[in-house]
Amino acid sequence: MRSLTKRALSAEQLAALLRESAGVGCTMEAELTDGWFNAAYRVRLDDGRPAVVKIAPPPDAVVLRYERGIMATEVMAHRRMAALGDVPLPELLHTAPDFMALSVLPGTPWDKAAERIPTHRQAGLRRELGRIVARLHTLAPEDGWYGYPAPEAELSAADWPTAFGAMVDAMLDDAEHWRTPLGVAPDEIRALVAEGADVLAEVIEPRLVHFDLWPGNVFVADDGSAVTGLIDHERAFWGDPVAELVSLALGGDAGPRSDLVAGYHEAGGALDFGPSTLHRLALYRVYLGLILVVECGPRGYPADHAHHVRDVLGRWVAEARAVRQG
Repeated sequence: MRSLTKRALSAEQLAALLRESAGVGCTMEAELTDGWFNAAYRVRLDDGRPAVVKIAPPPDAVVLRYERGIMATEVMAHRRMAALGDVPLPELLHTAPDFMALSVLPGTPWDKAAERIPTHRQAGLRRELGRIVARLHTLAPEDGWYGYPAPEAELSAADWPTAFGAMVDAMLDDAEHWRTPLGVAPDEIRALVAEGADVLAEVIEPRLVHFDLWPGNVFVADDGSAVTGLIDHERAFWGDPVAELVSLALGGDAGPRSDLVAGYHEAGGALDFGPSTLHRLALYRVYLGLILVVECGPRGYPADHAHHVRDVLGRWVAEARAVRQG
C-alpha cells in the first residue's frame, strides 16, 4: 500500500543510515510494500545476515495523535514480549529513533498462506495463536497506567475509562482536523463511549494489547504446522485484553467456542463473553473503525478504500448501538 507517511530511501541512503547508527551497512534487496505506515526494506547486512529494516515516517510527516512516538512503542512492546521467552518473534538486531532492524522470520504471513493450508491445520494455528496471545496479556505496564505508552501521544491515564475516552476523543479531533467524513455523527460515538463508562471501569488491570493481530501480521510455517512469529506492534497500548479480539476476528472466529479462545484458555487466559465483555468489545470495534477511517487523510489513501472502511465503521457503530440498547 502506498502511503504519504512512508519514507522512501535509495539503496545508498539506507546503507548510510544503518552504517551511521548501527555500525553496519547493507545491500537493499527489495522494498516490502505490504505495510501501511512505516517503510520497510528487505536487506542483506554487510556481515551477511538477512534483515528487515523498518523506517519511521520523515520528521515533517503529519501523523495521527496516537501515532506520535509510535516506533518507540513498537520497540518497547517487542522487548517486553521477547523477555517472555516463549512468544515467536523476529530478533531485534538494531534500533534507533527513526528505524529498527529485525531478523527475517521463517514462513509466510498467514493471509498469503491461508489458501494452501488445510482446514485442520488452520484450526491448530488458531489454537496456538490463542495460547500466544494469552502470554502477551500477562504483560503489565511498569507505571500501572492505561493507554498509549509514548509520552508524545499524551494519551494515558490512571484508569481505563479515562484513557479509552481520551483515545477516542483524539481520533475524533484528528477526523475534524482532516475534515474526514465518518458517515456517523461524532457526538453519537462520544455518547456510546460515555454510556459505556461503567463496563469500561470493570477493567482494573492494564495489560499489553497488540491491537493489530490480523493475519498479515502473523507469520506461519509454509506447511501450516506452527505460528513462526508476530510482527508490527506499533499500535500496542496498555488496556483491556478483550480489545485484542477485534483484530483477531479479522482472521477467523474469535467467539466463545472458537479454537482461538480455546487456546487462550489453555494458556491460562480468561474471557467470559458476558454482557459487559460484549459491550466493551463493541466499543473497541468502533475505535478500530475510527482509526481505519481517519488514517485515510494523512496517508493519502484512495477513495475506494476510504469508502470501504467508512462502511465498516458505520456497521460497527450500529452494532455498538444495538448492544447498548440491550
